[in-house]
Amino acid sequence: MAVTATDPIKIIFAILLPPVGVFLEVGFKGHFWLNILLTLFGFIPGIIHALYVILKH
Repeated sequence: MAVTATDPIKIIFAILLPPVGVFLEVGFKGHFWLNILLTLFGFIPGIIHALYVILKH
């Protein structure tokens, strides 16, 4: 995966507000809705999933 100039910003958003970080990466797709659900169940699972999505895409 190529690292882009916006990845550090997305990672900061992923730590502070996980759904926003995922939205910046994939938009309103399945990963975004899954991240909202994970964040509601617990903040840490939302952060982990957001970092996974950002670093994987």
